[in-house]
Amino acid sequence: MTALVADDLSPPPLRQDATVIGLIGLAHAVSHFSQLLLAPLFPWLKDAFGVSYTELGLLLTIFFVVSSVVQTASGFVVDRFGPRPVLLGGLALLGFAALGYACSQSYAMLAASAVMAGIGNGVFHPVDYTLINRKVHKTRLGHAYSVHGITGTLGWALAPLLMVPVAIAWGWRAAMLSASAVAFLVLAVLWWHRARLTLEVQAPSPEVDFGAPPVEGQLDFLRIPAVWMCFGFFFFFAMALSVVQSFAPESARQLHGVPQHWVALCLSVYMVGSACGMVGGGFLASDPVRCERVVGVGMGLAASIALMVAFLPIYAGAVPLMFALMGLFSGSASPSRDLLVKRSTPENASGRVFGVVYAGLDIGQAIAPLIFGRLMDMHQYRDVWIGLALVQLVLIVSAFNVRRVRRELRPA
Repeated sequence: MTALVADDLSPPPLRQDATVIGLIGLAHAVSHFSQLLLAPLFPWLKDAFGVSYTELGLLLTIFFVVSSVVQTASGFVVDRFGPRPVLLGGLALLGFAALGYACSQSYAMLAASAVMAGIGNGVFHPVDYTLINRKVHKTRLGHAYSVHGITGTLGWALAPLLMVPVAIAWGWRAAMLSASAVAFLVLAVLWWHRARLTLEVQAPSPEVDFGAPPVEGQLDFLRIPAVWMCFGFFFFFAMALSVVQSFAPESARQLHGVPQHWVALCLSVYMVGSACGMVGGGFLASDPVRCERVVGVGMGLAASIALMVAFLPIYAGAVPLMFALMGLFSGSASPSRDLLVKRSTPENASGRVFGVVYAGLDIGQAIAPLIFGRLMDMHQYRDVWIGLALVQLVLIVSAFNVRRVRRELRPA
């Protein structure tokens, strides 16, 4: 029987795997880029449409709720028809959604474009991880997960760097048009290299043991406890990320007197630290046996930094350093985080499992602003950081629970 490409005894040439990883990473960057199209332009949109920040925030909630639903459903489509057409379709939708934002004449049109963007964004994790797990050799999975995380982080960083200067120079509609051009450009690149993304839909090879029980029916994977443990893990991971992206910089400014112009710097250095951590985390994830310990140590150190910010009198100039360290520790756990899901995934249900598990990311990002935004409105800035640390500590327990339930399912 022909074994899966990602599990051949002899690895393919590095260039072959690197090309696949690079193409997937490029698409993933556009996914994250699309998540931050609206937020940097809120001051322009508020004046253009005469709406409140609450109404603008609702656009993000619409985006992530739609993305969550689509992410769960798209996993079934990926397993049925293969990842390539789903990936290309998702990129096209993101391009048209940005074009829709640019042409919007009312709040309702912005909301409709947010729905389209959420549909496009919802396909990426089931597609990306199916391609990585099936086309990249198992000895390079840790590095593949690392690159995947880094490109997503760079996508987040690129959005404000592109959108704000263009909006200042030519207006917010021009900024949205430039975002649309980015999505369509990447779509053209992937179409040109579409042969690299071809994947036959096939049954798993019995010669490969991933530690997860096989599934037969379309919904049988939902009976695997580790799948729901992974869902919970990603839910809390997304909550922590949402707090850092939305509220941590401003709450740190209030607690430690950080200058206003440093608030954006705190988030930027966090993202840079996270990307650096992912590079090292790719090497740490080379041994699947220790992935839970890597997650535990990384998130434990990140939680320690959060508690230090909450309770210690930190010099304002050191606060960006604290953000960088927290990003470094959190980022180092990201490749091992993805490996947790891989080790709990039956090979013939990759798209479905990753679709359900990564829906936890969107749900967490939709709910966290409601909780921590309330703390900000109440001026409970220290509680924001305490809550962040608690969520990070919950991640440690969740990671080891995934391992526990997975071991319980192994044959004696």
